[in-house]
Amino acid sequence: MDRSTHHPSTARQHLRRLGNWVNLTTPLGLAVARLGRATTRPGPSGLVLAEGYRLGFPVASAFTIGDVVTTSSTWDELLRRQPDLLRHEEAHSWQYLCCGLAFFPLYGVAMAWSVLRTGDRAAAHVLERWAGLAMGGYPERPPRPLGPAVRALLARRTARR
Repeated sequence: MDRSTHHPSTARQHLRRLGNWVNLTTPLGLAVARLGRATTRPGPSGLVLAEGYRLGFPVASAFTIGDVVTTSSTWDELLRRQPDLLRHEEAHSWQYLCCGLAFFPLYGVAMAWSVLRTGDRAAAHVLERWAGLAMGGYPERPPRPLGPAVRALLARRTARR
């Protein structure tokens, strides 16, 4: 990728880009994209777009690590279906600036909470909600009562043993 053509357009975006390099999330994002044999190119707002990702994890139309936004599809195809997706993913890049590598365990805990509360991995996920559920292609789901959700979870766990 030609880094000379990849310029954020605002001072805030420069700050985010620098911070995500310093906190190592963007280098990690580039490594994951490379591991998944994705091709990279400069994107809007100082993001790096990676497409053609070939690993099966994570399961998402796109995912962000630092300032690297990765998809198994092509960006042209994906943005035709989800035109606001890059705004959602850029919001995640700001979350990486704030959280650094702690983003990963925080994301996992928030996902578990969302599944417990709604049965869906994103509907009650605080980081996904802050990034804009609809822009990310996620539906709203009503919360379910906590007591029955915990009992159902415990019943499944007991049934596996």
